[in-house]
Order: sequence, then C-alpha cells, then structure tokens
Amino acid sequence: MKSKPQVEYSLGHIPTGIWVLGFVSLLMDISSEMIHSLLPLFMVTILGTSTMAVGLVEGLAESLALVVKIFSGTLSDYWGKRKGLVLFGYSLGAFTKPLFAIASGIDLILTARLLDRVGKGVRGAPRDALVADIAPPQLRGAAFGLRQSLDTVGAFLGPLLAVGLMLLWANDFRAVFWVAALPGLMAVALLLFGVHEPEPRQTSKGGNPIRWGNLARLGSAYWWVVGIGAIFTLARFSEAFLVLRAQQGGIPVALVPLVMVAMNLIYALSAYPFGKLSDRMSHRKLLTLGLLVLIAADVVLATHDHWGVVLLGVGLWGLHLGMTQGLLTTMVADTAPVDLRGTAFGFFSLTSGLALLPASLLAGFLWDQFGAAFTFHAGAMFCGLALMGLILYQLRYEN
Repeated sequence: MKSKPQVEYSLGHIPTGIWVLGFVSLLMDISSEMIHSLLPLFMVTILGTSTMAVGLVEGLAESLALVVKIFSGTLSDYWGKRKGLVLFGYSLGAFTKPLFAIASGIDLILTARLLDRVGKGVRGAPRDALVADIAPPQLRGAAFGLRQSLDTVGAFLGPLLAVGLMLLWANDFRAVFWVAALPGLMAVALLLFGVHEPEPRQTSKGGNPIRWGNLARLGSAYWWVVGIGAIFTLARFSEAFLVLRAQQGGIPVALVPLVMVAMNLIYALSAYPFGKLSDRMSHRKLLTLGLLVLIAADVVLATHDHWGVVLLGVGLWGLHLGMTQGLLTTMVADTAPVDLRGTAFGFFSLTSGLALLPASLLAGFLWDQFGAAFTFHAGAMFCGLALMGLILYQLRYEN
C-alpha cells in the first residue's frame, strides 16, 4: 500500500452523525453484553447444557447475523436508503431481550439468540455503509474507529453492570436479563430521532446490486480483503470461550463477566487510536501487528487457567480487536464502489459468518475432547494462515 498523506484533525472534525451512531451502538451493546457475558454460565450451570451446545448456539447465532448482513446491505444499495433497515435491526434486537429472561430450556435460548442476531445482521451492513457515507474519506479510519470504540465502551459497561447486579441480587440471572432490555429501547429511540441520513445518495448502477455485472465491479482487491477477513474469523472463535476459560480458574460466577469488561476496556481504548493510525500507515502492516498480538493472546490463554494469566490473554485479545476490526471495515469501504458499499459489507460479513460457525463448533469440540489449551493452540495455527494471506496480499497489491 502506498504511503498516505499526513492528516491533522481532532475528534471535533468527525461528523455528528458518527457520534450518534456510536452512542446508539454503545447503548445496544450494554443491553446485549449484560446478557451475553452471563449466557454461557446460565446455559451450563442453570440449564445444564454442554460446552459443545454453547459452541453450537454461539456459532449458529453469530453466523446467522453475519449472513443476514448480505441481504440488508444489498437492499440498502438498491433502495438508496439505509436508516430504515438500521432502525428495524436495532428494534428487533431490543424487543427479543425479554426472551432470555423467560427461557427454561435451550430451545428458547437458541430462538432468542437467533432473533437477536438477525437484528444485528439486518442493521450491520447498512450501518457500516451509512458511516462510510457520512464520514469524509480522509477521516474514514478515524470514523470507524470512533464508532467501534463507543460500541466497545458499551461492551465493557454491560458486563460490569451484570456483575454488580449479580452480586446485588444473589446470582439471579433472570432479573439481570430483564434489566438488559432497557438500554436496548433507549438505543432505538436515539437512532430514531438523532440520526439523519445524507441526501442525495447514488443508488446501485444497473438495478440489482448482486447481479454479476455489479459484483464484478467490486474488484480483486476487495475480494482479497474478504478472504483475509474470513481467515481472521477462523483464528478468532466465539468469545464465549474466554468466559469459560476464566471459570476454569476458579473465579466466582458473579465475577466471571469481569473478563469481558477487561477485554472490552482494552478494545474501547485502542479502537479509535488505531483507527486514526490506519489513515496514516500501511493497512497490511497494521493487520500483521494485530495478528501477532492475537497469536500472543492464544499462547498465553493456552498456558494456564490462573486468573492473572487469563486476564493477560484476554487483554491481548482486546488489543487485537482494537487494532484490526475497524481497520478491516475501513479496507472494505476503501476498496468498494460508493453505490455498492452496502453489498460489499454484506458479502464481507457473509464470508466471515460462514467461517464463524465451523470455527465455534471446532473450538467446542476441541475443548470437550482435548481441553482448553489445545483449542487456543489451534487458534494460533489459523493466525499463521492469516499471516500467509497478508503476505500474498502484499505481493499482489503493494509491490
């Protein structure tokens, strides 16, 4: 990748719409993570499910969310509108939260997770495309980093609230799940009244965005980014296994969500600085550094289940997310035509979704059969494959 011009700006230069979308993400993540930080323990200790079942539910739910993004992204390109789909997705996520509180078996848990993740899938690609529409090109990395950072603030406040309420209410999982619905409803209200879609916006050329002629316009550079993103997903399976690793170390049930607080705190603090950095330096170099950090996280987590070791590994995991997630999104926006951004984010998410289900199932199988250490060592091996993909990307597009 060619050297980039030095861009001087402050947070004040980032458009208001990006800030509002960031706070919408923050509120919804508080709602979601209050549940998700406790859900693996709820399933194993209250409902009596296996670790493999946790991997199945997580893999199916997250894969569905990513697969749905392709349809919502394509629709947003076809209609030339994004906010309506984003609002529907957030609303669906908010109104499914009470299902977790009334679940008495894995069937309703799976239903709730699937519906919740459908909401995430519907809003994901149009929201990312809307960020790209609103943000000036020279601030795109910083804009994605800021939205991701605010999103992740919610992702560590959610588990923190869950811990406090679990301690206050003597490990009453269901009461915490009921409270989690409130910030989700607040997110929907903020999005409805606080975000204004830019007008006019170019619609997809040639009608259907996923017709062959339009897909061919995405170009080989974009498809390389898609492939690298899929390998990243294989290397980074569901974060539910971080919670289970912490439990192995003897951490009290009410305090286990603190590992997600630690991970997301590091993620939130690093996402914007690395997003801003991505506007100035080689994307490939930054991705390589992020992969090396993930390898270090896997090795540390495989070493021991002592709480201090787990906390270090989880912190490295969060740093990796801060370095790479906004960057991959920026790379999609940079390599896709303006009128196909929603479709581009959708295909990127589809490929990642197809990789996430086998990754989570494999992680659960390896955990049950060979133990946690083997699972994290396998993750490090997939990181090696991703590094090979980055080397090929460099040879193809940066020389």
